[in-house]
Amino acid sequence: MLTIPRTTLNDGASFPELGFGTYKLRGADGITSIVSALDNGYRLLDTAVNYENEFEVGEAVRRSAVARDDILVTSKIPGRHHGFDEAIESITASRAALALDRIDLQLIHWPNPSVGKWIDTWRGMIEARERGLVRSIGVSNFTIPMLEKLIETTGVAPAVNQVEMHPYFPQAALRRFHAEQGIRTESWSPLARRTELLAEAILDEIAQAHGVTPTQVVLRWHTQLGSTPIPKSSDPARQRENADVFGFALTDGELSAISGLERGRIWGGDPNHHEEM
Repeated sequence: MLTIPRTTLNDGASFPELGFGTYKLRGADGITSIVSALDNGYRLLDTAVNYENEFEVGEAVRRSAVARDDILVTSKIPGRHHGFDEAIESITASRAALALDRIDLQLIHWPNPSVGKWIDTWRGMIEARERGLVRSIGVSNFTIPMLEKLIETTGVAPAVNQVEMHPYFPQAALRRFHAEQGIRTESWSPLARRTELLAEAILDEIAQAHGVTPTQVVLRWHTQLGSTPIPKSSDPARQRENADVFGFALTDGELSAISGLERGRIWGGDPNHHEEM
């Protein structure tokens, strides 16, 4: 079994440097895939209310031979649950859906600025953490100005900001801000799904130099930049490949060459405008 290294969040929690995405993994097959991921060394599972698979994630944790305390389960509050009381109610409902003793990391899924309740939602999450309903709290898809306002208003910096990040969108400025504030970057869609990223010639060249695959090169790029990628695969062999990225190191030149593929957001998910309920 592969061992994935861990880092420490700003609240002292231990956090894997690579995790497992569960989007669209539902039903019996979804549970099987998630159990397989745990068997293959993953210890961070990412779900959300809007993924409609919190039960499957919780069931996989229960069926797995891995100790509960070694697994970190993330869920996310949807836009329709924004607000102080609503956030606490959403967390309580997620705990019931997961049927687990705790949620290890709770995120705000999208800031939804037109609704204007993300500060109140954050306050509710702080309260939930104080009550012991969650271990760590963070956000997803937040910009630098949003993070600045959140920290200035409440005095509490998120432990994590999960954002779109891949070689086509390296998020350099945001990552620098995260580093200054002690916020862990987490990458959704780390392989830029449905694009030609993995066919880029530079990735193939670097992969051949290290005796790995282009997929492994991209995931190693994430981890060396200080971000936790959360790739998803239902195939056990691919799960192992995705997790096996800590046995080689990219050079500074290789990291720069990969970041040089930058072209911007792929799906138009600008947090200032894109909203999900």
